[in-house]
Amino acid sequence: MSGPRAPNERQSGPGGVKRGRLQQETGAVGSRVTVVLGAQWGDEGKGKVVDLLATDADVICRCQGGNNAGHTVVVDGKEFDFHLLPSGIINTKAVSFIGNGVVIHLPGLFEEAEKNEKKGKYDIFDFLYSENHIHSSYCISLLILFDFHQAVDGLQEMQRQAQEGKNIGTTKKGIGPTYSSKAARTGLRICDLLSDFDEFSARFKNLAYQYQSMFPTLEVDTEGQLKKLKVFAERIRPMVRDGVYFIYEALHGPPKKILVEGANAALLDIDFGTYPFVTSSNCTVGGVCTGLGIPPQNVGEVFGVVKAYTTRVGIGAFPTEQINEIGDLLQNRGHEWGVTTGRKRRCGWLDLMILRYAHMINGFTALALTKLDILDALDEIKVGVSYKLNGKRIPYFPANQEILQKVEVEYETMPGWKTDTTGARKWEDLPPKAQNYIRFVENHIGVAGGLFFLFFFFNF
Repeated sequence: MSGPRAPNERQSGPGGVKRGRLQQETGAVGSRVTVVLGAQWGDEGKGKVVDLLATDADVICRCQGGNNAGHTVVVDGKEFDFHLLPSGIINTKAVSFIGNGVVIHLPGLFEEAEKNEKKGKYDIFDFLYSENHIHSSYCISLLILFDFHQAVDGLQEMQRQAQEGKNIGTTKKGIGPTYSSKAARTGLRICDLLSDFDEFSARFKNLAYQYQSMFPTLEVDTEGQLKKLKVFAERIRPMVRDGVYFIYEALHGPPKKILVEGANAALLDIDFGTYPFVTSSNCTVGGVCTGLGIPPQNVGEVFGVVKAYTTRVGIGAFPTEQINEIGDLLQNRGHEWGVTTGRKRRCGWLDLMILRYAHMINGFTALALTKLDILDALDEIKVGVSYKLNGKRIPYFPANQEILQKVEVEYETMPGWKTDTTGARKWEDLPPKAQNYIRFVENHIGVAGGLFFLFFFFNF
């Protein structure tokens, strides 16, 4: 029989389980992060959206991918290209953080910093580290992407072309082979590099030998690469943090505005994208949790970035692609060339089936619509609203690429506005037909928060 509870006795929580001190301390949710994700096949303008949101951010994070991402930001008339560094690094008041879900090519990291530093007043190296302020931090469990991963990426593409008559169309930046090393538990992390270098060297040589066994033509200068890696280790050491504790303190310490910058996009996600023509990481909202160590309850606003039409780099199904004068117009007016590879982007009409699918996975709270002005010259504009297969409408986005190749797109045709919208800065500045186009997209996707509108100058 139970009597009165003693003053120092902990009260039972749900199910009769007593709450311990750690549970009590972490009971508060803490800060919520704002996430920016691509809602199509990438190249939607995420970097520019992040740059705008980063102006009042305290922490800006990358959670997945590697230097296969390409974000362009224009500041004071100067164009900066970012591949590994968060594009919000231009904000000198914020800390940029690269989480454990990213794969990092150390030569590429410092080359990127040097390249952007030469473009003007922004001293990227001062941004990365100074005696009194860490501007950029790296998770200690980051996986390292080596030069031979990049070489293997190219060899695998050649193999696919020879054996199957087609390849995936990767950036050949070594992303896939590095994530493969992670899954095989043979990869090496930043914490390995900064610990016992002799042990690191032995494991590095073993990993290189494994790849050379699979690809006899692969040449690896192990001693030369190890010599360079030892130098990089000392350059990056002051900036390395335990990612779990860094993020936890950012979430539960003094209130902070935390921004997460997604790379790639929903339709390139390794699980949910148009497999196998995808990237090798989770670039949907789940990648934020696993790539930074953020609990789901700390995910707040999730902004999906949507181009006013659709583009794709490389091969793979593209139902609304326009291989005609419309596609050429979109490509030329939109300057559709890849930031990372320089490849010409394939162009087509906006596909609402893709956007609804991306919304199902990510739960967007709002959408950022970009490059609306590229449509200014069109007499009429088509929007893909549904798919038909064998004459019947299908209510889902096909997982199988062969099926996706066969779908017939049903379009809604809308009148163009034939008006220059590059100067529009508020809703009332847009011509009524452009407003109708935006409302049409908003109503069909069903994002509760609606759309917020961003207009950029792309003819730089």
